[in-house]
Amino acid sequence: MLKTLGAQIKEFKKDSFLTPVFMILEVLMETVIPLMMASIIDNGVEKGDIHHIYVMGGLMIVTACVSLFAGVMGGKYGARASTGFARNLRKAMYENIQTFSFSNIDKFSTAGLVTRLTTDVTNIQMAYQMILRMCVRAPITLVCAMIMAFFINAKLACIYLAAVILLGIILAFITVRAHKYFTQVFPKYDDLNASVQENVSAIRVVKAYVREDFEKDRFKKASENIYKMFVKAEGVIVFNNPVMMAAVYTCIILISWIGAKMIVVNSLTTGELMSLLTYCMNIMMNLMMLSMVFVMITMSIASAERICEVLNEKSDITNPENPDHEVTDGSIRFDHVLDDINLSIASGETIGIIGGTGSSKSSLVNLISRLYDVSAGAVYVGGKDVRSYDLDTLRNEVSVVLQNNVLFSGSIYDNLRWGNPDATDEQCRHACDLACASEFINRFPDGYNTHIEQGGSNVSGGQKQRLCIARALLKDPKILILDDSTSAVDTATDAKIRKAFAEEIPNTTKLIIAQRISSVMNADRIIVLNNGVVDGFGSHEELMETNAIYREVYESQTQGSGDFDEGGAK
Repeated sequence: MLKTLGAQIKEFKKDSFLTPVFMILEVLMETVIPLMMASIIDNGVEKGDIHHIYVMGGLMIVTACVSLFAGVMGGKYGARASTGFARNLRKAMYENIQTFSFSNIDKFSTAGLVTRLTTDVTNIQMAYQMILRMCVRAPITLVCAMIMAFFINAKLACIYLAAVILLGIILAFITVRAHKYFTQVFPKYDDLNASVQENVSAIRVVKAYVREDFEKDRFKKASENIYKMFVKAEGVIVFNNPVMMAAVYTCIILISWIGAKMIVVNSLTTGELMSLLTYCMNIMMNLMMLSMVFVMITMSIASAERICEVLNEKSDITNPENPDHEVTDGSIRFDHVLDDINLSIASGETIGIIGGTGSSKSSLVNLISRLYDVSAGAVYVGGKDVRSYDLDTLRNEVSVVLQNNVLFSGSIYDNLRWGNPDATDEQCRHACDLACASEFINRFPDGYNTHIEQGGSNVSGGQKQRLCIARALLKDPKILILDDSTSAVDTATDAKIRKAFAEEIPNTTKLIIAQRISSVMNADRIIVLNNGVVDGFGSHEELMETNAIYREVYESQTQGSGDFDEGGAK
């Protein structure tokens, strides 16, 4: 874990080094000041030597200024190092997430990734700054103050030593107990973020079904879980301050009482007693700081583990050593994939795919562009195993319009150019003509410059689908996959889109997944999937004669009701 996190310090190593250096300098200056104060009292005030007071007073001012400068510089470099470290962590996680395959993404929830990129990184940032500053400053102050205390009077210094040992044991106990709760609290943040994310993204549905009270209760429960877990953690940590303060005041009382007796018998001077009391406060205050650092580190360990899970996750889909950078054509062959599916599709064919829910329709087509990899068998595109291609090359030649259509905030032009960043306005408009999107775009006051809200919330489902199809067409792919991508458009528009495909992109292999028979019946061939197995493969006429499931679905739909799930998938 330390190696994974340490690799992200990168260009902030210098800042990470200078921070403790300035902290050490600050501590050394602070350690010398009580000795100067003791000298002023013993050799200046009590002896009436005004010159000595001036000299030592001047040295104290210089020492204090050096200490102040060191503290400021330590804070400056510490802030740069911690914020830079946090920036690199976020960047590294985000970049690694971009390499994930669908199977990698399936291991994490969206809310969980958001929490890791925000809350968890913030915890690490705070902990790292404390480690660079307090975790260096406090132990060195303890050691220096303890050495000076023993140098002044070993008997009284033993009081400090006993207090430090006792508090160290108590601190270790508190840290162990608190860590157990902190490891449980951050997954609760995932639940809270998930509640907020779903509510905001589906706010129209929430209001349409008058479910505001339900969502409030859901959010309250998620928030309550975090509250309860933090109360338990804080219930353990709360003992820290009272124990520390009790130790501080006990030390002050004992040193004052024993020190006063020693002054009476001339075995201790007034200045030395004042120095010991100052060191007492230094030791105890820094021990309290150290305890706060340990509490923060305890909390951040849970965050660090969650961040490392993302950083160490490696994509199970990678480029081969010497990848192919050219896809010759759009031919496809499935060789014993999924449940022993074997299919051959010629380049330029239009293939319909129908099947009930869970019949592996999407799983099958996702193998073509390596969104998932095969667990057995192989998939060939252009006569070559898809695993031999450069990923970018393959995915640029296989354009997929997924079931969940996503648009991004920006203009219609911006969204269309996701398919081809260099597409001209004319090419964008032509793609929209093919997808039957231009008819509604032209009705917008701003036309193709119309702003699309996040997620495409200001356009209808059918409009969103047509924009996504146009975006896919702009890639000019050799293979076009429509995964139930016309379900929200009317049958007439669906027919226009299919007609445009046949006329305008005849050399592109088209795979159309649909529930409506009308969407696939004019395809060159149709695949009928049932429970992950190919139940039929042929033209509409052939399947009507040979495939009972296809025939039953066709008859149920043409008679005015039913889809694949209701019709034939028994």
